[in-house]
This record gives sequence, C-alpha cells and structure tokens, in this order.
Amino acid sequence: QVRLVESGGGLVQAGGSLRLSCAASGRIFLMAWFRQAPGKEREFVAAVRWSGSRTNYPDSVKGRFTISRDNAKNTVYLQMNSLKPEDTAVYYCAARQAYYSGTIYAVGDFGSWGQGTQVTVSS
Repeated sequence: QVRLVESGGGLVQAGGSLRLSCAASGRIFLMAWFRQAPGKEREFVAAVRWSGSRTNYPDSVKGRFTISRDNAKNTVYLQMNSLKPEDTAVYYCAARQAYYSGTIYAVGDFGSWGQGTQVTVSS
C-alpha cells in the first residue's frame, strides 16, 4: 500500500514557476507525475526511480520541468519553470512498486495515485 499526497499547485502567470511536492509512504520503485487537462486524457509529465538519478520527460515539458526527490523526507518534487497556459491541468503524483525498465509511461503502469493538485497558468 502506497499513499501519495500532492501539494504546491496554484495560479501563476505565463512564464512563472511553481514547485509541486508529493509526500509518499510505502515501498516504491518508480515515481512519476501525470497531468490531466479539461477534455484530455491523463498524460505523462515526468518520472524518476526512487534509487538512482535517471529521469524521463516528454518533449512538451523537457527543459522546463525537473523532477527530483528527497529520500530522507520521502518526498518527490516537480519544479516547473517557464510555465505556459497549456500547462494548466490537475497534476497527479503516481507510484509504481514493481520493477520497470522501460522509458514509456502510461497510467496503467502505476498502481498508486494522489488526489491531484490544480495548476492554472494565465496568459
């Protein structure tokens, strides 16, 4: 059983920054962030293994978003810079407990989810 709680969302103007936090408990192999905008499916944003430094991002956020972790605090972060209106969505923290070696991430690959935190980027 894994419990995830997101925080840090809010309203920001285009070009601004936000840092999301995900407090986690339980055994975790892989952490990720997804987002879901109105009328769209939940899409992958970033991922990092609990051990090691390998990270993955889709082209839509690469160079602007950074995922990181603090193992001592059992917390994963998503630093979002140069935010755009199209980044507006509910952001979800996700966790996978089993080993996964791929670089493509889908909703079905994760068994635990937080409740989400709203990020709104105004023009």
